[in-house]
Amino acid sequence: MAAPIAEGSSPAEIEEYLDAHERKSMLRFITCGSVDDGKSTLIGRLLYESKLILDDQLSALEADSKRFGTQDGELDLALLVDGLAAEREQGITIDVAYRFFTTAHRKFVVADTPGHEQYTRNMVTGASNADLAVILVDARKGVLTQTRRHSYLVSLLGIRKIVLAVNKLDLVGFSQQVAADIEADYRRFASQIGIADVVVIPMSALTGDNVTSPSPRMPWYSGPPLLEYLERVQTDVADPDEPFRMPVQWMNRPDQHFRGASGMIVRGSVRPGDRVQVLPHGNESTVARVVTADGDLERAVAGQSVTLTLTEEIDVSRGDVLSSVRDAAQVGDQFEAHVVWMSEHRMLPSRSYLLKLGTRRTTATLSQPKYKINVNTLEQTATTSLELNEIGVCTLSLGEPIAFDPYRDNREMGGFILIDRLTNDTVAAGMLHFALRRSTNISWQAIEVDKRAHVALKGHQPCVVWFTGLSGAGKSTIANLVERRLHADGRHTYLLDGDNVRHGLNRDLGFSEIDRIENIRRVAEVAKLMVDAGLIVLASFISPYAADRAMARNLVGENEFCEVFVDTPLDMAEHNDRKGLYAKARRGELPNFTGIDSPYEVPQAPEVHIDTTTTSAEQAAEQVVEALRRMGIVS
Repeated sequence: MAAPIAEGSSPAEIEEYLDAHERKSMLRFITCGSVDDGKSTLIGRLLYESKLILDDQLSALEADSKRFGTQDGELDLALLVDGLAAEREQGITIDVAYRFFTTAHRKFVVADTPGHEQYTRNMVTGASNADLAVILVDARKGVLTQTRRHSYLVSLLGIRKIVLAVNKLDLVGFSQQVAADIEADYRRFASQIGIADVVVIPMSALTGDNVTSPSPRMPWYSGPPLLEYLERVQTDVADPDEPFRMPVQWMNRPDQHFRGASGMIVRGSVRPGDRVQVLPHGNESTVARVVTADGDLERAVAGQSVTLTLTEEIDVSRGDVLSSVRDAAQVGDQFEAHVVWMSEHRMLPSRSYLLKLGTRRTTATLSQPKYKINVNTLEQTATTSLELNEIGVCTLSLGEPIAFDPYRDNREMGGFILIDRLTNDTVAAGMLHFALRRSTNISWQAIEVDKRAHVALKGHQPCVVWFTGLSGAGKSTIANLVERRLHADGRHTYLLDGDNVRHGLNRDLGFSEIDRIENIRRVAEVAKLMVDAGLIVLASFISPYAADRAMARNLVGENEFCEVFVDTPLDMAEHNDRKGLYAKARRGELPNFTGIDSPYEVPQAPEVHIDTTTTSAEQAAEQVVEALRRMGIVS
């Protein structure tokens, strides 16, 4: 173990100790397994035996063991890790708990991840940057469904080194046969999911057998105890000869004489004189200097944060990737990807999210999953969506091309998260497999008569006027009046009405949540094309979801979208309903009807807010025209 600095040590001895500590390698690993397999006890044992528990912590542990412990008043080492009150009361792990400890040979960061299936997202978080996984199995229970699930997840997340800790052997008399049967069972399963590097260690975390020192009660085991193995295991060391990759974090320009691209190298190495490519654009330049806070380097490798200056002044921005020219990173905007859904709200195909991969952010949509994976049986089953903690394979479409490497080759360049654009919550994590062929085979055709030419011919600025509100609010009536006014003034317009587009463009869609999102996505794309043609587009749709209205807004320019909220009380909308739709919905004949059994998300900051209880349709139309006048669309 790492001996603490002795009292009275000289400054030179302290400096030597700190220098040796700084040079130690770091191992990040996770512990996982079924409920109550002893994960927290194992980590507590490692911390306790590493002499990293302070006197006041030990006193608190003794008190907590008497109050919350499961060891009849004796020290319950699991409480060193189980910090949440709910965990202590139930005796289980819920959140991911990170702990740091060190020995004479290595530094460690361990993540204690929950075993329950409903906390799969927490486990994925803990495993996302781990080098190794310690999977615990209760010797009394053997390999369980959750053992297989966690093994599949760590394999999916790119962890290739597994320690199978056969725990609680003290409860089966330290039986060699029990340990051998569990090992054989696990290795059969591991071979099915492509895990080859498995080390099996029989132990008892509670008593300390084979945790930090060999156990005299298991003379039949000749391998190392767990801590010794963790100290000496060789993880995948970054190869400096691999292709160079550096996502640009920011452009460093402190004055007019210096301009450099700053970021952390995630793969390979770089030297002055190396030829690099800026992706996704493809511009090339030569590295002039490799700059750090401690001076210039002759060579920088993966894991180092540097600033690169280039010999040519080319366009480089945050989110770009500097890549070696030979073996350059791939570029694409449509991918096949594994997706782990982490939100309590189910995945909605065609919904617009924000994707973050490295330093790049862009918009993204998911298709209906090709299939979801039963992580307990590895069976692939058909589905239309993903629920919390489910894993599926989907097509991912981005708003712009990005540079990437497949996740299996490079976690940093192939792993992403999806973010809800309204709440900023992380809703999914994913792993890119490959770019779809259409991603590289389809490109924008250059058009000489472009948007600017259309606008010049029309003689006015284009925009989308988006009318939203409950069915029966009067959206179409007001939109029709606005179009008549604009048309009389010589403006070029087109009215897209919710009912009309369902006779043709969207006739294949129903009224489920997923179909409603796709309905608005298609209409928004059509509206964007019409804006490119120089038209003022009036779109009249219930469009109940704020995220979908935000998506429509973001498809056009900053001053090209005018949201009009036609605000009508539900009882008034029902009174105005000439089609009898509300009556059918209340009888259960029209499921998913907005305002009855499907929600309407009220706009928070529309350009125009029309209160139909105090405003006539003609007055409402005048308010919209006035708003367009303020935007410079009409004079």
